[in-house]
Amino acid sequence: MAKKEFTFRGKTLEELKQMTLDQFAELLKARQRRKLKKGLTEAEKKLLKRIREKPDKKIRTHCRDMVITPEMVGLTIYVHNGKAFVPVNVTLEMLGHRLGEFALTRKPVKHSAPGVGATRSSAAVSAK
Repeated sequence: MAKKEFTFRGKTLEELKQMTLDQFAELLKARQRRKLKKGLTEAEKKLLKRIREKPDKKIRTHCRDMVITPEMVGLTIYVHNGKAFVPVNVTLEMLGHRLGEFALTRKPVKHSAPGVGATRSSAAVSAK
């Protein structure tokens, strides 16, 4: 069984890479399209310039609201989560999403035994 080729709104990756940013924006949903139409911030322009010039270099950014474009596919971009830079491997399925969606800012809560000063009812929890 042949592997199905990925398409984004009916376009292959090669077709997407040859589009301009405005043409790509027309394929996106309203919120992302509006962001690209309004224009990129200076930091986002700088990020795109670095991606185009040196795609093999380690790219670190604070631009969590940058929309993922076709030229980012296949790269590892280190996105800041407020504490550290989290590596984000950009894949085809991420097109149109934002970089910050893949660098979580909060850790899941892990509860343990009741602490000092806990109420009597929480002390009744079975002690292994």
